[in-house]
Amino acid sequence: MASDTLFHRITDYAGRADPYPLYAELREAGVVRQEDGSYLVGTYHEITALLHDPRISSDRRKRTTPEGAGTGAGEQLPPSFIGLDDPAHHRLRGLAMRPFGPPHTPGRIDAMHGEMARIVKELLAGVGDKDRIDVVDDFAYPLPVTVICRLLGVPTEDEPQFRQWSDVIVAGFDPTPGEDPAEREHAALEARKAMGLYLGGLAEQRRDQPSDDMLSAFVNGAGECADQQLTPLEIMTTSVLLLIAGHETTVNLITNGVLTLLRHPDQLARLRREPALMPPAVEELLRYEPPVQMLPQRTPLADIEVAGVTIPKGVPLVLVLASGNRDPLRFRDADRFDPAREDNQHLGFGSGIHSCFGAPLARLEAQIALTELIRHLDDPRLIEDPPPYRRSPVLRGPRHLLIARDGKASAVGQR
Repeated sequence: MASDTLFHRITDYAGRADPYPLYAELREAGVVRQEDGSYLVGTYHEITALLHDPRISSDRRKRTTPEGAGTGAGEQLPPSFIGLDDPAHHRLRGLAMRPFGPPHTPGRIDAMHGEMARIVKELLAGVGDKDRIDVVDDFAYPLPVTVICRLLGVPTEDEPQFRQWSDVIVAGFDPTPGEDPAEREHAALEARKAMGLYLGGLAEQRRDQPSDDMLSAFVNGAGECADQQLTPLEIMTTSVLLLIAGHETTVNLITNGVLTLLRHPDQLARLRREPALMPPAVEELLRYEPPVQMLPQRTPLADIEVAGVTIPKGVPLVLVLASGNRDPLRFRDADRFDPAREDNQHLGFGSGIHSCFGAPLARLEAQIALTELIRHLDDPRLIEDPPPYRRSPVLRGPRHLLIARDGKASAVGQR
């Protein structure tokens, strides 16, 4: 097939359950221009170099034809720092990190270990001895949304509202070829604005009544000058980013992890015997089935040459991280799931200045969740393989993952 339709085929829902043959085709084709003028890159070394190249922008407004300009909702809630370049990105990311991790708050994530373990055990107690469970609805979704809401300081009774907002916002990331994105993107902007207004109002309440949460730190941890503190609008955009990024990707990481382990019962049994292997196993899951499949929002600020191909300034550049993670030129037996894999410098959290700053939280959540879940489930069996997937080709994961615990489910093959 023609390589200029690869993006269309990769994002087509028909291939969502197994996009990896298409990624292999992309690596074989090299850097390829698509029908819409965008360029795809799917090889590990080229992706890594581009993620560290200051000539590559994360600001979609730098494109030759900027996207999303002039919408009322977009103007009221500007891009978060992952959609900005330095120096604005560096400033906002640094201020967001102060109450989240080192060097200013080195113990916050470690201090969440006990709370995460309690949440996991509560969720598993809720599952009880049911013969069938949905890993997504019963476990993988409520865990990270509960964790990030508690980190931010969202009241427990308000947590359900975030699922509706989050689902709409994530749907806005779906680059479906041939579809008019206007309505979907407008709905995402409105949901983002509503979430931002809520979190901004909650932060203002914490100004006079602070507690040990991140919203309190955002409004009460000001530096000596204006540039060292977040404005009310920046608190809104940053809080929305933390909630979405700290929630949606971790749902997929946990669910993809359960699915992969059930497809590899020998490795599941090994992790039961050797729970100390779970940290490297999570790293391998981030390589083998990454929750973020691609970065579709990069833009060259100048004409650049990649693998002998000149990519013009201002065109959309799509970095297919999941393809790079299976590149045989970087990883030995790249299509094999190996929980004990060494030298595993995957792209599951990206790389460079925009690497996922919530990675320590996601790692810890996944390690605790998977360790306790496989300990809790006796003889689990997949009811449907492949399971139904979410629509997004960017944040890829099952929408439902039904498991039988009575040993009566039909057998499924390994992948």
